[in-house]
Amino acid sequence: MTESGPWPTGLKLKKAERILEVSFDDGAHFRLPAELLRVESPSAEVQGHGPSQKKTVPGKANVAIVALEPVGNYAVRIVFGDGHDTGLYTWDTLYRLGRDSDKLWTDYLTALERQGLSRE
Repeated sequence: MTESGPWPTGLKLKKAERILEVSFDDGAHFRLPAELLRVESPSAEVQGHGPSQKKTVPGKANVAIVALEPVGNYAVRIVFGDGHDTGLYTWDTLYRLGRDSDKLWTDYLTALERQGLSRE
C-alpha cells in the first residue's frame, strides 16, 4: 500500500472489450470502461483548473484505448483512439474511478442530458 492508498497488483487492457482491468493489494478489482476513463480524464483539458471548470465530453461511446504507457512507478498514461493522451492516471485516480464509477457514470449521463449532448 502506498502512503496515499492501495498499490496496484495488476493492470490488464482488454482492447476488444474497451476495458481496463485494475487490481489492488487490498483485494479491490475494477473493470473500467474506456469511455469512463476518457470522459473522466485527469487532464486539464477535461478537468480544467478547478471543479467549476470541468468539461462534459460528448461523443465517446466508442472510444478505444490504444496504448498504456507507464509513468514512473506512480501512474499510467492512457492513449485513446481519439488522440487524447494528456491525462496521467495515478494509482489513486484509478482506484477512485473504480470505487466511484457508478456515481461518476450517473453524473456524466445527467450532465450530457442537461447540456443536450450525446454519448454517440
